[in-house]
Amino acid sequence: MTQDVEMKDNATTPSQSLPPPPPSTLHHLKEIASVIENGSKSNEVRRIGRAVRLTIALRKRLTASVLSSFIDYALIPGSDPHPRLSSYLPKEDDQAMETDTATSAAQTQGKQLSPELEIYCYFVVLLFLIDHKKYNEAKDCSSASIVRLKSLNSRTVDVIASRLYFYYSYSYELTGDLAEIRGNLLALHRITTLRHDELGQETLLNLLLRNYLHYNLYDQAEKLRSKAPRFEAHSNQQFCRYLLYLGQIRTIQLEYTDAKESLLQAARKAPVAARGFRIQCNKWAVIVRLLLGEIPERTVFMQGGMEKALRPYFELTNAVRIGDLELFRSVAEKYATTFSTDRTHNLIVRLRHNVIRTGLRNISISYSRILLADVAQKLRLNSANPVADAESIVAKAIRDGAIDATLDHANGWMVSKETGDIYSTNEPQSAFNSRIAFCLNMHNEAVRALRFPPNTLKEKESAEKRRERQQQEQELAKHIEEEDDDDF
Repeated sequence: MTQDVEMKDNATTPSQSLPPPPPSTLHHLKEIASVIENGSKSNEVRRIGRAVRLTIALRKRLTASVLSSFIDYALIPGSDPHPRLSSYLPKEDDQAMETDTATSAAQTQGKQLSPELEIYCYFVVLLFLIDHKKYNEAKDCSSASIVRLKSLNSRTVDVIASRLYFYYSYSYELTGDLAEIRGNLLALHRITTLRHDELGQETLLNLLLRNYLHYNLYDQAEKLRSKAPRFEAHSNQQFCRYLLYLGQIRTIQLEYTDAKESLLQAARKAPVAARGFRIQCNKWAVIVRLLLGEIPERTVFMQGGMEKALRPYFELTNAVRIGDLELFRSVAEKYATTFSTDRTHNLIVRLRHNVIRTGLRNISISYSRILLADVAQKLRLNSANPVADAESIVAKAIRDGAIDATLDHANGWMVSKETGDIYSTNEPQSAFNSRIAFCLNMHNEAVRALRFPPNTLKEKESAEKRRERQQQEQELAKHIEEEDDDDF
């Protein structure tokens, strides 16, 4: 009896210790395809968006063999997109094909292909080509997907279409042919406007602004932005990009106050995972604040993961803060390549006058009376007649209100006036009003960003629909961060 019991226990132990095998990438793609089909049948855009977010989570696991098997599963073998998409994938000698591929392909022959699933196949193949640096094939694939999208007018396709628009422009940008698609992007923006595809309008407007700014066509970008139809933002990523491009346009147009507000708002709204985007926003914001005469706080340059990228701008800020023109020249020459890559070199040239003005302000605070020759020496003006240059600089600073002083032309002095009480002026009130306006604006944007399920007050939901909706909201909250990691 004891031996039989021991034999039974030993027999049951191995089966209980074996864990179930993890689902494969192809299995996940099939589940995403079912989500897309259910979303297209029920006309629910949120399910399509959830499918896109799940795909981004699988992006690093996509291989040619998996995508080939998925195309055989999702597309009808005799359809037009099947051989086209298969031709973009490299042929591998030892493709690890799934065991259920043949049966799945046989099942897809009897059903009709949905447009959402077809566009999704273009999307996953395009992601694979860009990740594996096959940029020429990515251009061909994205162009073919855009031709197919022009013939589709469905709101359930718009979520995937907006991603295809982005990667369509990105593939041409990687090959240096961004100017070739400008006319096509304008045509697509017109089509999406006529179809009331607001998400597509947001994406294409940002792509057109990026296209113009890439070639320094700031006037054309401003004309397009001012003439484009206005609508409420639907995507936080696209809205952040729009604020960045708007801030860059305003900076070039010398509208520094509006530019500062747009750039800082873009940096605040961007997700933490979008580090590269936030670095770009902070670079431009630092330059704009310096042009406005402000000195950014040290904490701006000490943000996590951004210290190395913002190091040149930290040294530049230090030179402007001190008002040392020689130090400013050395920093500009040291990081000239970095500033040219960031497209901020022309803005840094404008900062030379701010450096001189800051140094002059420090001199006026330190000295009640000083010779213009000493002013030229302290500012390190290297010119043929530094005293005359110092006199003109001091006169302009007095006229602009940068310093409170007078010029004694007879003796060649700059005489500073005593500093009054700032609380007797309107400066504290204006600063307080600006902070109140900022808080009210943030509150209004937060209220506008609230989203409510449709028809919650018009009809009662059944228990099953309520449970399904709660499950979708939980899954949406789970994968919302994965959406932020992709596009920046």
